[in-house]
Amino acid sequence: MPSTLIVYLHGFRSSPRSSKAVMTGDAIAALSTVENPIDWYCPQLVASPKSSMDKVIEHIEESKHDRLVVIGSSLGGYYANYLAEKYGCKAVALNPAVWAPKELASHVGMLTSYDTNEPYDFRPEYIEELKSLQVEVISDAARYFLLAAKGDELLDWQEMVDFYQGAEQLVLEGSDHGIADYPDHLPRVLKFICKQ
Repeated sequence: MPSTLIVYLHGFRSSPRSSKAVMTGDAIAALSTVENPIDWYCPQLVASPKSSMDKVIEHIEESKHDRLVVIGSSLGGYYANYLAEKYGCKAVALNPAVWAPKELASHVGMLTSYDTNEPYDFRPEYIEELKSLQVEVISDAARYFLLAAKGDELLDWQEMVDFYQGAEQLVLEGSDHGIADYPDHLPRVLKFICKQ
């Protein structure tokens, strides 16, 4: 009985309660069957990239699965690249921060989490931790699916398109960093995940 583990990695200062994470998790739960069980893992990531990845890798390696798929939004997309290269698995990148050390360098300092307003200390050493996870070039474009919005107000959609050359891509005219129209595009995400 083949089983699939799907790991969803939320964005910077976000949480498993983000609308995209919840929507995707609900859709995956609806697809899971006794014959083809799908496990969903969407952990709360912490400020330290190293600690976040250690936690996720521990879960992946302890879990019993035949197939692994990672989905990442924004900074989670950066982590998804790292995991997809490490495990040779499929990855879905949603407005990913493909050059996160550069993109987050200006955010070092005390911040707050988006949905809880809890303090979030993003330290200078975390940029170094991010650098150690950088994927320069993806090894097999066929394993990746990019969903990028030209209306992303935080990240450069053109950098995303260039980074995932040869991969399946859905580039949205307009939209925004949070992909407000994500429900319209979720079927494409699910199709890519389910395709063997």
